[in-house]
Amino acid sequence: MDVKLTINGEEKSASVPPETTLLRLLREEFNLTGAKIGCDVGDCGACTVIVDGIATNSCLMLAGQVQGRSIETIEGLANMDDYHPLQKNFEDLGSLQCGFCGPGIILSAKQLLDDNPDPNKEEIQDALAGNLCRCTGYTKIVEAVADAAREMRGNREAA
Repeated sequence: MDVKLTINGEEKSASVPPETTLLRLLREEFNLTGAKIGCDVGDCGACTVIVDGIATNSCLMLAGQVQGRSIETIEGLANMDDYHPLQKNFEDLGSLQCGFCGPGIILSAKQLLDDNPDPNKEEIQDALAGNLCRCTGYTKIVEAVADAAREMRGNREAA
């Protein structure tokens, strides 16, 4: 099956078997390995990407389901010279340890902040509920999201 989609603002296409998941499409066809293969059944959130503005477990979505849609991966969030405020705050606070869950958590947080620029602690926790981290106690993760939200609101107000 032929699939045409937009990934991180770029038009892409690939020919893949119909059983190919979005996760496998991203990793194997486009070499975008930020979305991780974790549980592969939608429980851990390591494979989270943003599909048309919604944080989505890419292991549960078939490549054919993203025909004509827009996908945002961690690779499209920023570059090495210009981190997204979420990435900067996660780094500054040491919010992640091994980093395996990081891309999924950061993209889930991005969708939250895109929809709600001033979330409270409970809203942040709820938005991240589908992302499991084995290394942390989540406290610094929630703090990093809250700090990024404040920074992003400040940038919007200054503009």
